[in-house]
Amino acid sequence: MKMAYYVWEYYPRLVGGLGTYAIEITRRFIIGGHDVVVFTLNPGDLKTRELWRGVMIHRPKIVDTSPTLSTFVSDDLRSWGVNLRFFGDTLCYNILSASKFLNELVRKDKEHFDIVCVHDWLSAIAGLIIKSEEEKLPVVFHVHSTEQLRTLGQGSRVVREFEREMAEKANIVITVSYSMRDHLISLGYPADKIRVCWNGCDPEKYDPAKVSKEEIERLKERYSIKPDEKVILFIGRLTWIKGVQNLLAALPAVLKDYPKTKLVILGKGEDYTDLQRLTCRLNVRRNVEFRSEWVTEKERILHYAMADLCVFPSIHEPFGIVSLESMSMKKPIVVGASGISGFKEQVIPSGPDQCGVHVDGGNPADIAWGIKEILKDPERAKQWGENGRRRVIQFFTWDKVAKDTIGIYEEAIRS
Repeated sequence: MKMAYYVWEYYPRLVGGLGTYAIEITRRFIIGGHDVVVFTLNPGDLKTRELWRGVMIHRPKIVDTSPTLSTFVSDDLRSWGVNLRFFGDTLCYNILSASKFLNELVRKDKEHFDIVCVHDWLSAIAGLIIKSEEEKLPVVFHVHSTEQLRTLGQGSRVVREFEREMAEKANIVITVSYSMRDHLISLGYPADKIRVCWNGCDPEKYDPAKVSKEEIERLKERYSIKPDEKVILFIGRLTWIKGVQNLLAALPAVLKDYPKTKLVILGKGEDYTDLQRLTCRLNVRRNVEFRSEWVTEKERILHYAMADLCVFPSIHEPFGIVSLESMSMKKPIVVGASGISGFKEQVIPSGPDQCGVHVDGGNPADIAWGIKEILKDPERAKQWGENGRRRVIQFFTWDKVAKDTIGIYEEAIRS
């Protein structure tokens, strides 16, 4: 099939897990013989049209609309302050991308598209425009999160309405976990339209056998990690919903029983400075290493290989690809499983197939308990790591995700 694919972040501009997902899944679509045309945001320094790995990418040049927007938008958007520029850029990307698709590709060049795929509210405006102009063209709405989850409240009314209207107008809504499906239904989304398709991982790339001991030792030297020290790894955005502050608060209890332990935090985010200050208040600064920068995938894999265990204590997490990457690297993991959590659908917490521990991401004492459960029995922890990689290979490969996604797209086309 030929698909128009609207996603806010894509190669080479990656911000978080959505970009990783989009790159991996579109690559599998191309390998499967499908034709993918991506529309994504241009920060201003990228080509407006580029063929990359078989994917045609359109990045219309945007302009700063925020000075004009501020004169007529609702109080809800005015309250965004300097972030109104972000909304304006997103709006501009959506309108220009939808216009290029409809006026140039569909109407002028007479290109036939089987389906339009839009991801989150960041591309929902384009989806709504296209559905309004070409009612018979199937549109699938991928929901990776919601405004209520991102803010743990109501958030922006405008964003909520874009999300809800896109769900109403779409032929099918795809979300990333059964926990998210239940969340969407609780918000009043049309239950009959919602399909679940998990995210994935590439066990060929995330394979500990392909990382040399010499590379691991060099990375440990960078962080001044001694041979007899255990390494806890967190990878993710440094924001409160990821539970990093609770992980730090759990560290004193861990160090009391396991003093030769270091926590490596790899990620960027608005809470970076506050988290550094917290390590000083907790008197754990010598046991924490921050790496607040974007690193290559190769280096991220090396960090997983270096770790003895990985901890992702999210307060809410619609899915969470980092857990799959850890499992594929044979690492036992501690995950936040309270509230809305895709982690608990990935990580088996008991029985012969156990690969990690479920904790309350909002409770430092519970996080400390989970970490110590892994540290106290290295042989059992090693077995959990082996179980995790087997589970990824069985249920969470990108090839399987792509096949399942195409099946849902075919259902949307038939509808």
